[in-house]
Amino acid sequence: MKAQFEDLKGKKVLVTGATRGIGRAIAKSLAEQGAHVVFNYREGKEGVANEMVEHLKGLGATNATPVMFDVTNTAQMKDSLDAFAKEHGVIEGLVNNAGISRDQLVLRMKEEDVAATIDTNLKGAIMVSQVLSRGFLRAENASVVNISSIVGLMGNAGQIAYAASKAGMVGLTKSLAKELGAKNVRCNAICPGFIDTDMTDALKEETKESYLSGIPMKRFGSTQEVANLVNFLLSNASSYITGETIKIDGGLYI
Repeated sequence: MKAQFEDLKGKKVLVTGATRGIGRAIAKSLAEQGAHVVFNYREGKEGVANEMVEHLKGLGATNATPVMFDVTNTAQMKDSLDAFAKEHGVIEGLVNNAGISRDQLVLRMKEEDVAATIDTNLKGAIMVSQVLSRGFLRAENASVVNISSIVGLMGNAGQIAYAASKAGMVGLTKSLAKELGAKNVRCNAICPGFIDTDMTDALKEETKESYLSGIPMKRFGSTQEVANLVNFLLSNASSYITGETIKIDGGLYI
């Protein structure tokens, strides 16, 4: 079941990391809401970006605009987003979704893997938010949704850098909400648990059963369920909600 939010129609929303997984589901769901979906892609991935544009427009997007930048390259990000704003106007919604995971036990962790994880998952989200913040102040109902993780709240063996980066997203969310709330800019985080993606599909059946045993609802979540929550938080239906961290995990954290 999908709720329709009329105020998302034509709203310019940037989704980072939108070409796969949860990010792609969010971009598709926003397209179905009639939003102007903006998404980033890396240099050399123009073919993927063009395919995405056609797909999103086919789903009903008012417009779909690819912008070329890597979230770890702040100068490139700023140039691309400034160019977008000059042509299309300010971005009114942001979904900080881009992320990587380079899992390893603490005894075997490599510094470069820790740096890459923090730079992509946390620093990237901070800098995208900073670059867009001035535009948010000119928007009518700007909203930021940070995609954290249940791992950022619970921790997980073998995921120290990933868990730390996702916990940092919660701090970012609360601080941005306090800083920009008076300007009617909202910021919330969501913490997905185990979501049915290519990654979970690849798990062995016994591993899946082990994970499912800890979930009261006895199933993995769907990317559409995550997208539904994102749509709500981007829309005026959540106009008095800010600084919150919302778990979407089937009860795993209970």
